[in-house]
Amino acid sequence: MKHTRIAVIGGGAIGRTHAVAIRDYAGTELAGIVDPFETGKALAAEMDSPHFTKFEDLPDDIDGVVIATPNALHVPQATALIEAGIPVLVEKPLGENAAACADLVALSKRTGVPGLVGHHRRHNPIVQAAKQAVDQGRFGTLVSGTIAATLAKPDSYFTVDWRREKGAGGPILINLIHEIDLVRHLFGEITEVFALASNRQRGFDVEDTAAVMLKLTGGGLITISLTDAGVGPWCWDTTAGENPARFPAMPAVSHMFSGTKAGMSLPDLAFWTHDGARDWTVPQVNTPLETAPQDSYIEQIRHFAAVIHGRETPRITLEDGAANIAVIEAIRHALAENRPARIDPLPQNAASEPKAMME
Repeated sequence: MKHTRIAVIGGGAIGRTHAVAIRDYAGTELAGIVDPFETGKALAAEMDSPHFTKFEDLPDDIDGVVIATPNALHVPQATALIEAGIPVLVEKPLGENAAACADLVALSKRTGVPGLVGHHRRHNPIVQAAKQAVDQGRFGTLVSGTIAATLAKPDSYFTVDWRREKGAGGPILINLIHEIDLVRHLFGEITEVFALASNRQRGFDVEDTAAVMLKLTGGGLITISLTDAGVGPWCWDTTAGENPARFPAMPAVSHMFSGTKAGMSLPDLAFWTHDGARDWTVPQVNTPLETAPQDSYIEQIRHFAAVIHGRETPRITLEDGAANIAVIEAIRHALAENRPARIDPLPQNAASEPKAMME
């Protein structure tokens, strides 16, 4: 069987993760690493793959491209590749603003060239088991949730300029975007947000800590505690064990959700129900949800190859990526105005910018 030839643009940490997944999945071939810096050249040599300094030099026989570059480059590069007829997998966040993302969505629809967004958690069996429990009605309706994303990023992480710049860096865009996608995937659309943020720990132009509240269509409320300057194991990245080469797997939970029928935590997949009537005086029993181990990054590449060849439709669409950015923009509005912000639905044609409406 002919291998699907996929190139990676970006030789940083996440570019490496994608390159390894492409190399390790039996149905794909790493067609090249595109990066103008020595890190990209070194990664290409390590992977025994061709190295290019710009994506315009990629060979004509590639089947798809993974974009793992700084956030500001995602939409321009995806636009150029889709216009050239090349399917793309764009790392999260899809872009820096909803208007540009909406234009990319419209381009993909107009050309018929598919695009996916790299919210890899949706390919993780843990998330898939949680989603199945929700879809089957076992969880009931979301009442409340608590999400923690506690990260201690070293000083070396911030030697890259864009990670300190407004509009591109900060954990709200870089890390919170994952939580937004997960909430929307499990429980439906977010209709209103409120947030507080601080940059006290580092003093950069971007936040290092934030507290965010989300209101969902069904009335459920979720609070998110987010920092990249604090110590603690309460974060998906450091508990789920899906990227052991980068992050240790600590024995803690990062997500706790309360439904009308059950309580559920992640990534341990604890599933709590009352042993009898739903009454706080009645003991509860934990019957963990069942799942089988699977590398979410390899599954993401398998899925991308299947989309390229028309065997599957995208699990995480460009529309999803645009909707996630619309929520992030609403959070930014809430921070700037110090009041809640409502989120209008994404336009059906995705050709105009979703708007955050202040209360």
